[in-house]
Amino acid sequence: MSLLHRIWSRLPRSARRDALFSLTAALAPRIAGPAPPPTLPVTVAGYFGATTGLGAATRRLAAGLRDQGLEVAEADLTGPLRQGPAGPPPNVPLGPGTLLVHVNGPMLPWALFALGRRAVAGKRVIGVWNWELPALPPDWNRGFAACHAIWAGTEFVAAACRRPGGPPVQVVPYPLPRPAPSALGRTDFGLPEKAFVTLLVFDATSSLARKNPLGAIEAHHRAFGDDPDHILVVKTHGTAHAGPGWAAVAAAAEARPNVRVMDAALSRSDLWALMAASDALLSLHRSEGYGFAIAEMMELGRPVVATGWSGNTDFMQGPGCHAVGWRLVPARDPQGIYDMPEARWADPDLDEAAAILRRIAGDEALRRPPPVRLPPPDYRAALGLS
Repeated sequence: MSLLHRIWSRLPRSARRDALFSLTAALAPRIAGPAPPPTLPVTVAGYFGATTGLGAATRRLAAGLRDQGLEVAEADLTGPLRQGPAGPPPNVPLGPGTLLVHVNGPMLPWALFALGRRAVAGKRVIGVWNWELPALPPDWNRGFAACHAIWAGTEFVAAACRRPGGPPVQVVPYPLPRPAPSALGRTDFGLPEKAFVTLLVFDATSSLARKNPLGAIEAHHRAFGDDPDHILVVKTHGTAHAGPGWAAVAAAAEARPNVRVMDAALSRSDLWALMAASDALLSLHRSEGYGFAIAEMMELGRPVVATGWSGNTDFMQGPGCHAVGWRLVPARDPQGIYDMPEARWADPDLDEAAAILRRIAGDEALRRPPPVRLPPPDYRAALGLS
């Protein structure tokens, strides 16, 4: 190991992050000024190859544009921005057009640097941002100068991104695919046919403090104790990279005989099948930028019990939606992803969540609400093409 590499590796993570983002911001190509008019073709650049929530959202965005008849070029930034294995090199049509860069503010200059000056030249650049707190960290400031406009999936995210003199911010919801469950059923997942099954779905690398699985396990216990006829399925992945906090979640789950941990990557159709095999979704998150699992369970016609705060409140409405009360507390995250104590996020009421779960379990009518199909965004209007 070289001396320079040893020095670099000993720097605090925050110092390394700041140095990397400062360097890429200095080297990144400058966007055109003034902003070019809206025009085709459209290129989506983002983490197409990543298994994270941002990767899924990037793929949803490209698919939604195509569903509305727009031709879309894809530029995979997974490898260049170190978000996973390298895929095909980014390929952006040269000349005028619209570049939707689905990476968050601090990474946006790095993304433009990876795409290259020729790819960015003459383009209208729109940053597609996701965040889960009411305020943005200071290192997002670099992103404001690297785009002509910002898209946010919910009003909650948009409010955090708006600032005087900044790029215009537009709420453009994500499209949701039609439910397409595989043929798998409860037996395939090792679940009792007659049990009341509550499902919790989250990515363990996306902040355990924010997703709050400990709260969900406790609320389920307050609702049903250790009753084997009431099962909580904790569907997650990425626990090997979740840090020491996962040990507490695993221990809490192991202490409850009616809690099942499913730590595995499922195909999209198999995940749909698991959701369809469940009776309710429980999401006692402290904050969500959007909340895909909540929206997807609504589409399947299953009740959702979720914290009534943050991005999911844009669409969580209807007979199958059960909002849990909350109070705001300092946003403290041992994983360091959202450690902004000056900001606030929600602490859901576990007793209220438990009471809602008991009510749903005891009422067959509440367990099968009508499916809710959320309308897709008008992408042509959002792009200024109509």
